[in-house]
Amino acid sequence: MKKLEIACFTIASIKIALENGANRIELCDQMEVGGTTPSHEMVTEAAKYDLLKYAMIRPRGGNFVYSTEEFESMKKSLLDLKEQAIDGFVFGLLTEDFQVDISKNKELIQLAHPLPCTFHRAFDQVIEVQQALEDCITCGFQNILTSGLKQTALEGKEILQDLIQQANNRITIMPGGGVRSSNIEELDRFVQANWYHSAAITDGSNTANAEEIQNLKQKLHA
Repeated sequence: MKKLEIACFTIASIKIALENGANRIELCDQMEVGGTTPSHEMVTEAAKYDLLKYAMIRPRGGNFVYSTEEFESMKKSLLDLKEQAIDGFVFGLLTEDFQVDISKNKELIQLAHPLPCTFHRAFDQVIEVQQALEDCITCGFQNILTSGLKQTALEGKEILQDLIQQANNRITIMPGGGVRSSNIEELDRFVQANWYHSAAITDGSNTANAEEIQNLKQKLHA
């Protein structure tokens, strides 16, 4: 059974995702920088809905190498959100030489326990992709959100296919990045993933489109 995660950058998107069949939502703020930690208001609103909710932990846009102060802020945000109705977390920390920061990611995963964690599209900046996948498994991540190191998942489909084969069900590879109803059939035929990620935005706004979510589900037969 194919499943669909919808990135929600607005409170309105949460209800739209729920009503149109999303299997899970990713709560985040600041779409213009690729997502940051969601506001307290958004998390409180999401708690009203019976839907799997993951929260991004990212203190700012830009790169994924964080200072000691920023890392402490991430830990605090995670622990605060863990007290609310959150079902999992989404984050990713890299070293200055573009490798998965095993120690820091492990520390956040331990704080999140027993909730599952997704390594987000920081993955698309790594140098050694095969090693990065193994490092994510070592850390204890359950999912990797990636476009296959390209601008969009469709452009990165060959690497996505390789990652899914390498993962061999040890970790879920979730294609994301420009995934829309216009290309998800082609993408799925090639990579054969079980989960896909989309913001389902079609009009230049920052809010998911109900019809687009329905079309994504229909074309996935999900």
